[in-house]
Amino acid sequence: MTPPLVAVAHGSRDPRSAATVRALVDVVRAQAPGLSVYESFLDLSAPLVTDVLRGLYESGHRAAVVVPLLLGSAFHARVDLPALISDVTASCPGFRIEVSDVLGADPALEAVALDRLTAAPRRRGTGVLVSAVGSSNAEANAVVAALATRWEERLGLPVSETFASAAQPDIPAAAARLRARGVRHLVVASWFLAPGLLPDRIARLAREADPGAFIAEPLADDPRVADVVVARYATAMSGLLRQYA
Repeated sequence: MTPPLVAVAHGSRDPRSAATVRALVDVVRAQAPGLSVYESFLDLSAPLVTDVLRGLYESGHRAAVVVPLLLGSAFHARVDLPALISDVTASCPGFRIEVSDVLGADPALEAVALDRLTAAPRRRGTGVLVSAVGSSNAEANAVVAALATRWEERLGLPVSETFASAAQPDIPAAAARLRARGVRHLVVASWFLAPGLLPDRIARLAREADPGAFIAEPLADDPRVADVVVARYATAMSGLLRQYA
């Protein structure tokens, strides 16, 4: 049996988040006909990744590829997911689970995020906030800061990273940073895969800083996101095949 693709997202109490993940997985299925593709979650939403993997094992699969639907390599990717995978393999002898790289700052995802900004009104004195979840992991935050640096050069506008939690600058601090550079109008780019409580917080704080702020949509189920998911599966499959060689 061809190892199935198990896409795993963080999970959220907001039902819009899980619905968006399911829509993305539907696009992945359409782009990879013949491949079994399953959605799953680390927490808060169903089905849990551990339940999906154990179900595959019970149905006869002895290998699977897990693709983390995460935009950064932080605690969830480095600690939570490996611990859950270890729990599954401990109880499922002979089950090989290959975990791909996170989606990360792939150029295709950057392109999606930038395209979301084309609907923003063109006004003099505009600055861009690249909004992301934030992490206690400095390397994960640095990836977002690097996005902001690249986008400033590309867009020719003042750009700052900003985080919803766990890191600085938050929206008020980032907005103040841009205002010190002459920015009067905010455009908020979304480095989020799906809508949810944290993107809502970003939007609320941005509109407190600028009632006319433009808030871009998350990356969601754009076909280019699905392309990256399929590419991560293919790369991880090559690693899995080397184990069998």
